[in-house]
Amino acid sequence: MKKSLIIIALLPLLAAAQQQPSLYFSTDDMPNAAIFLPAPPDSNSHAFVYDITQYMWGKAQRQSERGRMAVSQATISIAEMARQFSQAFGMDISPKGTPAIFRVLERGIPTLRLGATRPKDAYMRRRPYCQFNEPTSLPNEEEELRNTGSYPSGHTVRGWGMALLLSEINPDAQDALLKLGYEWGQSRVIAGYHWQSDVDAGRLLASACYARLHSSKEFLSDMAKARKEYTRLRRQQKNNISATP
Repeated sequence: MKKSLIIIALLPLLAAAQQQPSLYFSTDDMPNAAIFLPAPPDSNSHAFVYDITQYMWGKAQRQSERGRMAVSQATISIAEMARQFSQAFGMDISPKGTPAIFRVLERGIPTLRLGATRPKDAYMRRRPYCQFNEPTSLPNEEEELRNTGSYPSGHTVRGWGMALLLSEINPDAQDALLKLGYEWGQSRVIAGYHWQSDVDAGRLLASACYARLHSSKEFLSDMAKARKEYTRLRRQQKNNISATP
């Protein structure tokens, strides 16, 4: 009787686990940034002075439209990221409307993010809002992230990684996508959660990890399906425009 109750209680968790897409690689398979990236700037270095300067710049943006954009870009939801990248991509991206494109995003972006795990654990750099004991643009996340590593920026890995991935599917949109991917990282400086050097390292790491994805047969297969889906939907868009009186 007890075993039956336990199984019943675990059913929702098992169902949720089955719905989560598998990643292309494990953390150990990804490039080890603790080896190939330099350590974060020492507090006595010129690089750290620049980090502080950029932190002050970010604080000055918080009450502006750019500051509000930084708050919206703090999401780690693949669906919300896809929505925000849709305009630059030139097509609405969603699980129902673009299932093949969305699938490669929901598998690829979390895989890329794994690359930040080891350097974060190795360096455990203090976040700027902790260093200065000041509030951020996202007060509800401060306590949760207070004791986590700042270097490199995981949000930047996600944003720059999504820009790279979508640019491969739609090369014609690469400039707009890369611009948005770049801004995604700068938003972490504005919000007060990352130093500029964290963000710069995050972009480099995302690029290294993205190259690693191309050694996965599953990733290459998913990307081929995503490009095929994009080509078909893009053709439909053009036909609809042509048919409009």
